[in-house]
Order: sequence, then structure tokens, then C-alpha cells
Amino acid sequence: MTESQLNKIESRLNNSTKGNWIPMIEGITHDSGSDFIMTNVKNKDDYDNPKRGQDIELNGGTKDDIIFIANAKQDIQKMIIEIRNLKSKTK
Repeated sequence: MTESQLNKIESRLNNSTKGNWIPMIEGITHDSGSDFIMTNVKNKDDYDNPKRGQDIELNGGTKDDIIFIANAKQDIQKMIIEIRNLKSKTK
């Protein structure tokens, strides 16, 4: 992967809704309502945070899709850091 490709991925990440994304799944994290992704929160209990971002609601997909998409926000940042770390060791 080139640095240019990595920079484009990082730019898309940085332009997305800020903060951690948490999957909220009915019957697991809350008792009623739809499945959604809560943004700019510390954890699933941070729903009263006044700085909380807009919820992301998906039309279609599975609960596992919602969990994947929500975690991708944090996972991609970790992967970028790891890729850059590994690339610096091979120079």
C-alpha cells in the first residue's frame, strides 16, 4: 500500500463523524427502538453526553453489519497506525 493510498483512507476516516462509534443493538444494548450507531461517545452508556454526535441509522443489513461498520471507525485508525509502524521498520 502506498503512502498516498494510506493518506486517502485516513482522510476519509478524519472526515467522518468524530469520536468513537458504538453499535446499539435492540435486545443487547437497549430494550426498545431500532438498531443504530451512536457517535462521539465513550461507550454505550454515554447517551446523555451533550457532545454526542448524530446517530447513524442504516436501512437494511444485519446486526453484524451494524457492529462491523461501527467498529470500523476505531479499527481503521488502529490499522493505519500499525501499517505506518510496520512500514517504518522496513525502511
